[in-house]
Amino acid sequence: MNMYAVPSPGIPGCPPGLEYLTQVEQLLIKQKVEVVEALVGFESNNKYEVRNSMGQNVFYAVEENDCLSRQCCGPLRPFTIHVLDNFGQEVITVTRPLKCMSCFFPCCLQELEVQSPPGNTVGYIAQQWHPFSPKFLVANEHNEPVLKIHGPFCGWSCLPDVDFEILTMDEVSKIGKISKQWTGLLREAFTDADNFGIQFPIDLDVRMKAVMIGACFLIDFMFFETTN
Repeated sequence: MNMYAVPSPGIPGCPPGLEYLTQVEQLLIKQKVEVVEALVGFESNNKYEVRNSMGQNVFYAVEENDCLSRQCCGPLRPFTIHVLDNFGQEVITVTRPLKCMSCFFPCCLQELEVQSPPGNTVGYIAQQWHPFSPKFLVANEHNEPVLKIHGPFCGWSCLPDVDFEILTMDEVSKIGKISKQWTGLLREAFTDADNFGIQFPIDLDVRMKAVMIGACFLIDFMFFETTN
């Protein structure tokens, strides 16, 4: 089986490089295990593989950061994640500024900007204040809210998988989810390498699909990026 998904030809109105996303309703994001990090606890830049439901590589994502930020700020660190296609072309840029993660500081909540192609903003993720549950607003390129993401109590679940539901603005309909998937006891205990699944309607605006990939990275850093 071909390990790489074949890119689709250009589609009018679709940011270049995102054409393949118009055909999918599910993505698997696998964080690559860093051996040095697992053995000695030295935090390294995160790297991810984005695959389709058949396990074919669609994108490759790599965090750009400096050593000082990684070691001193840990999961709070600001980052830029470059998402590349199978030809090495950058198709999505995800940027997170340095913000506070304490529920006692509602004026300094997490946010994230998604660009596709680089330099062209397609959407934003903004954390909403809540004392117990993770809540996010998903906005379009004009910063107009279009969707919501709600997570479980304190981002934790007694089930093997942890689901963050994607909801309409009125919170009546669930249209998808971002799921942290159980990776096994040893991997969970000794690394912070995580697996995620993203489900969304196949006819969702392709720009919002790109924003959901960014939301997955933010959720990983906020709730599952730990120092082991």
